[in-house]
Amino acid sequence: MTRSIGALRVGVIGAGRVGAVLAAGLRAAGHEIVAVAGESDASRERAAALLPGVPLLKPTAVARAADVLLLTVPDDMLDNVATTLSGAGAIRKGQVVVHTSGRHGLAVLTPVIAVGARAIAMHPAMTFTGTDVDLPRLRGCVYGVTTGPAERELAERLVGDLGGLPMFVPEDKRTLYHAGLAHGANHLVTLVTQAMELLGAAGAEDPAATLRPLLNAALDNALAQGDAALTGPIVRGDVGTIRGHLAEIAATAPHTLPSYVAMARATLDRVVTDGRVLPIRANRIRQVLDDALAAVDAPVSPREHI
Repeated sequence: MTRSIGALRVGVIGAGRVGAVLAAGLRAAGHEIVAVAGESDASRERAAALLPGVPLLKPTAVARAADVLLLTVPDDMLDNVATTLSGAGAIRKGQVVVHTSGRHGLAVLTPVIAVGARAIAMHPAMTFTGTDVDLPRLRGCVYGVTTGPAERELAERLVGDLGGLPMFVPEDKRTLYHAGLAHGANHLVTLVTQAMELLGAAGAEDPAATLRPLLNAALDNALAQGDAALTGPIVRGDVGTIRGHLAEIAATAPHTLPSYVAMARATLDRVVTDGRVLPIRANRIRQVLDDALAAVDAPVSPREHI
């Protein structure tokens, strides 16, 4: 990575999958990682692998040593960490405090702002393994950035040193921004895992290899074309095929049925809106979906249970 600003003394509180990788990326850009805080064995191992030679210190010591402090802790801990560090006198005026939460903006850093620190929210729109595999993935990664006018240039340069691209998100849109990412990425993992379970039950020796070309094409098409990329039985209005899917899923992997039905309903709504499926056919499909879900949710009578 190309160094774009003078070397900064960077400290990291939270040597999780994100913190250790970002610190390694900043180190590669020429910045000094002065110290890292991490309590779990996994954090210590991660720091040793990605940040060899960087001391592991207590959070307050890391904060006092750094000019730029990265808070890469879970969302629900962020407020407490900011409050504790400020209360302990570990944050100073002019220091830059950066958190990597997707949900939170600047409000969660109110305690550090109150003592004169400069605040930046800088969330990488990427999934992390916490290994060196992640480092090349930083190139071209988009960061959801929220900050004040005085810190905008610094935020752009930090993102640039990581090889990324800034997307400036208003404070009141942070949760919506994060919801979009979580819905797309986290739920995609669940969807793909369930699809692999169904293929495995159907006899596929390598479900991932079976799905990979199809999913790669579907993702590329969806990102380029949106709803126009939709294909399959919902778009064609194939009621019989959908009914067959539901019956087989209910018999083989009933835990997958609610998500199949939910996504089928959402897909149906979109293709009815754009006119590809007529309302009369859509109503038949909805009824099939409703009946399948009701059959799975129906209570079992004592006689049936026996």
